[in-house]
Amino acid sequence: MTATTAQVMRQHAEQQFAEELAELAKADDRARPENWALSPWAVVRYLMGGTLDNGFAVSPKYIGSPRLMEIAVATLATDRALLLYGVPGTAKSWVSEHLAAAISGDSTLLIQGTAGTSEEQLRYGWNYAQLLANGPSEKALVPSPMMQAMRLGKIARVEELTRIPADVQDSLITVLSEKTLPIPELASEVQAVRGFSVIATANNRDKGVNELSAALKRRFNTVVLPVPASEEDEVAIVVKRVAEMGRALQLPAEPPALKEVRRIVQIFRELRNGKTEDGKTQIKSPTSTLSTAEAISVINSGLALAGHFGDGVLRPHDMAAGLIGAVVKDPVQDSVVWNEYLETVMKERADWKDLYRAFRDVS
Repeated sequence: MTATTAQVMRQHAEQQFAEELAELAKADDRARPENWALSPWAVVRYLMGGTLDNGFAVSPKYIGSPRLMEIAVATLATDRALLLYGVPGTAKSWVSEHLAAAISGDSTLLIQGTAGTSEEQLRYGWNYAQLLANGPSEKALVPSPMMQAMRLGKIARVEELTRIPADVQDSLITVLSEKTLPIPELASEVQAVRGFSVIATANNRDKGVNELSAALKRRFNTVVLPVPASEEDEVAIVVKRVAEMGRALQLPAEPPALKEVRRIVQIFRELRNGKTEDGKTQIKSPTSTLSTAEAISVINSGLALAGHFGDGVLRPHDMAAGLIGAVVKDPVQDSVVWNEYLETVMKERADWKDLYRAFRDVS
């Protein structure tokens, strides 16, 4: 039985925000590149949110600098591919998905980069039963998401590009520079239809794993997505995503109090930055990234505990284990950092006594 859209655990962006995309398309009277569902202006409005002339409110998908999104969209309106780069958890995949949804109406042409990603997954493969029976033919060809995007004039997404072996990465060079995908076995090629482009993501924690060749780097415009600049921005991101995910997962708990979200975000920011928010105390940073995405995960885990095993109200002891798990990745080094933070920072804050007791109990 095929699941309906309402039943799936996670809807694609073009499904979840179909109403917003439709309203933007109706209100969008600006020039659109060929095969784009929206104009570049409307794509940025979709990402950044705002109120349309007819009063319809578009929710923000990215909370940060509008200029970064304008640069990303302008890149895709040219013949250049886009590389979204930054630390883990800075919404690279999220932005990539929403860009593809707004531009192509389809975010599913995705290649997930891993150490095992092969050239066939980037280019094309073969149905070996057909290949053995009839030899190389169009019928035996199994197109990759990249080939489908080229044929349809859509956006192809490549996640974690630097996780892919270097020799496999370089199979993208011809696609990005010549906009063609040769098929030597059939003495033919697939030429990209207008509207085709590639959005790749990479995180700087993978630097040195599989570095991009100079030739491949030249084919991309790079946009670096930073961690949220201010605590207010990060709190807004966490509140928004926790609410969305809570609805999608049908968690039986009340939305978290802003006070709890703010305290979790502050802990993450202080440990990440190596100093307290007021700048008065220097502290050690753990080996973990402590990204915004991990803060969202800690709170969602706490909501699940509160909803299923508590009274539905998020409290410090619901978040304690999840937060410590996010911080302490190295059981030796990170435990020292965490215990020092508990005793020198958290214990000294009068309004954080409940947090201190909950975390100390778990530690």
